[in-house]
Amino acid sequence: MMQHQLPPDYIIQMQDLLGERAESFFNSFPLPRASGLRLHSLKTMQEQYEGAVANAKQLFGLTPVPWCSEGYYYIEETRPGKHPYHAAGLYYIQEPSAMSAVELMAPWPGETILDLAAAPGGKTTQIAARMQGQGLLIANEIHPARAKILSENVERLGISNAVVTQAAPDELSARFSSFFDRILLDAPCSGEGMFRKDPDAIEQWSLTHTKMCAARQADILEHAAVMLKPGGTLTYSTCTFNRLENEDCMEKFLQLHPEFSLQHTERLWPQEVQGEGHFVAVLRKQDNPAKTAGDTPLAKRNGKRRKTGGRSGTGLADMELFKSFCSQALPGFELGAGEPLRFGEGLYWLPISEEDGFGAASLDGLRIMRPGLHLGQIRKGRFEPAHALALAAPAPKAAWLQSYAPDAAEIEAYLHGETLAAHDGSAGWGLIAVNGLPLGWGKASSGQVKNHLPKGLRR
Repeated sequence: MMQHQLPPDYIIQMQDLLGERAESFFNSFPLPRASGLRLHSLKTMQEQYEGAVANAKQLFGLTPVPWCSEGYYYIEETRPGKHPYHAAGLYYIQEPSAMSAVELMAPWPGETILDLAAAPGGKTTQIAARMQGQGLLIANEIHPARAKILSENVERLGISNAVVTQAAPDELSARFSSFFDRILLDAPCSGEGMFRKDPDAIEQWSLTHTKMCAARQADILEHAAVMLKPGGTLTYSTCTFNRLENEDCMEKFLQLHPEFSLQHTERLWPQEVQGEGHFVAVLRKQDNPAKTAGDTPLAKRNGKRRKTGGRSGTGLADMELFKSFCSQALPGFELGAGEPLRFGEGLYWLPISEEDGFGAASLDGLRIMRPGLHLGQIRKGRFEPAHALALAAPAPKAAWLQSYAPDAAEIEAYLHGETLAAHDGSAGWGLIAVNGLPLGWGKASSGQVKNHLPKGLRR
């Protein structure tokens, strides 16, 4: 039945691609989709959250995704996206097949990594978890609305070493030649793997559209080639099935770039696994190519640069206010490698890469959504902590922590923005938590905790 709703050209394409396997492929369309989430190891590796992890596994009926160590299928009716654990960043709702790209990419702590087309943030947050807060991660998304969602997910999962940019690939390649150890390009594609989830994707599909996507992918890959260090790896992925955007795209790229070699390709098919399907290719740039992509005119091309909106200084003076706040509210809290950056009224901790010379000056002229970890706002000489800091801070570092079970009335009240009763010993700034997982800030005074959950996150 589903087959007759698909475009005839698409049916022919898949029959040519799969041959005898095409029938089982089409028969998979009416079947229920697999729902997946990925536990966020920046949280789950901390001993104090073991109870929350065990509870989540039971609540949502989690069963392992074979190709991702942190990935799980969940029972759709349990709706984990509505649970307080989601607000606390314990997991990311992610299509199971999509988890395969970062698994094959294999990022390491301390590396300099680019997620070139990063929204909504599934792969960015998966990379960040593997980096364990060490190194530099630039997550880029050119579309403003999608970049905003990406930035919000980076915040929710408590990621401290990521910079979120909103730039075209040529803007990045003009300044970051041979800069990154690893690059992920989850390429904009025709989205054939979205057909079961999104009927609009079927309406938008055509052979002409797939050719347009392939041309765009080839262009973005050129810029990725410029930005990768010799010896680095480029991971290319799509959620589409046709060869034009996958194997053919890789073959053409390798013909143009003999300094790259294909290390691995993998396809996940919806008729063979519990997932919507994915294509992944991992390419390696040779250590010392005679002529690298960085020597090409593309690498030397400079577009018009715009000033970084809102940047107003290094933030060094404001760090004293932050340190004073931490001494009272987060005693013993330490930041990773980085430098302070004032961005409007906001104070951020910008991750830096001393080896590559990356710092605040590297961002000049780029549109920045999130220049690192948002520490707080500086208002009239006062420091007010940011929501991002609450989600990035280990709970035991808080001066006080009021933690409740997920179904407690206090959790519901806090998520609605209501005032809570203060426990004995709660005074000044502290954290409200679910099973030990911070949900956000509260400020205790006179027996009450004033709610500082951002209004845009309240239910």
